[in-house]
Amino acid sequence: MNRFLDFYRLQETDGLLLFWLKESLVAVLIFAAFWVAAKLLRYLLITWGPRFTSLTSAELSDRVLQRVIPPLSLVVVCAGLYYAIRSLQLPANVQLIGSGLVFILNIIILTNAAYRATDEFLKWYGLRFAQQDRGGVDRQLMPLLEKVISIFLIGTALIITLKHFNYDILSLVTALGIGSLAIGLAAKDTLANMISGFTLMIDRPFRIGDRVQLTGGQSGDVADIGLRSTKIKTGDNTLLIIPNSELCNSTLVNMSFPDVRTKVRINVGVSYRADIIAIKSLLTEIAMSVPGVEKEPQPESFLMSLGESSLNISLFFWVMDYTQAVPVTDRVNTEIINCFRERGIEIPYTTRTVLLEKENK
Repeated sequence: MNRFLDFYRLQETDGLLLFWLKESLVAVLIFAAFWVAAKLLRYLLITWGPRFTSLTSAELSDRVLQRVIPPLSLVVVCAGLYYAIRSLQLPANVQLIGSGLVFILNIIILTNAAYRATDEFLKWYGLRFAQQDRGGVDRQLMPLLEKVISIFLIGTALIITLKHFNYDILSLVTALGIGSLAIGLAAKDTLANMISGFTLMIDRPFRIGDRVQLTGGQSGDVADIGLRSTKIKTGDNTLLIIPNSELCNSTLVNMSFPDVRTKVRINVGVSYRADIIAIKSLLTEIAMSVPGVEKEPQPESFLMSLGESSLNISLFFWVMDYTQAVPVTDRVNTEIINCFRERGIEIPYTTRTVLLEKENK
């Protein structure tokens, strides 16, 4: 009887050992198949990927492909490990913990691949943005976008992981929504300025270094564009700090757009006895002779109005840089005064004729 029990136990042990060998062999074959698939995917992406990306004119696709090849191949390997663990007849707790850890590892790798792709896109777009923007707004916008995308990717990975382990994410999403609503109501002015700051950075009605004129008459150079406010440095070396929401909802003049050239107007009054044709030609010649005045387009003079005591002529000319408008205007005015004095051209004063009537008694 004892020999029979020993033989039965030996047969049972051999059967169990054979069963685990078969299970292990299947798991190893599954993992090996996924490992080969990962190698094949890596080979195809390295060999044939650049041929497809060469069809595009930008190098963005090449850079993204080079960044995501390692994590994608690693995801396939981890997927093989996941299915290999799932194929084993392990205790429920052990299988749940093992497959769960591998699933979390897969989510981390996929999140890393998505972050690498978006990081390359942000670098590529930031480089193009910096080439068009002289003020360096990209140095403020790109890090913020990178943080927002990182938070979004991490939140998405967390929700997928919780969903896999059958956690109720509805209450979490509801709590986040209520919390966001409360924060939005408490800081609505700050959020309005932040959204307006995004609008200013993306729409770019002005750049850092541009000279702008506000509706109130103040003018100055844009010193900084922040999320909450924009700083403008005026000509008397004071700093205007204006909330972004006010700038988005007001009309302003960008004196630096589309370029830094500016048109200057000088008004001159001459006597009615003067030769108006000769005066207009003389003003044009004076402007052409002053350094800093653009030769193309040429300066122009026009008789704008017939005043009470003078003929009002306007001289128009272009200056290459708006920062030189004041000194160039000073030089032109000085030349006009000297030339008029030399030629005896009169700039009349305003005159009034008063008639006194003697009352008859």
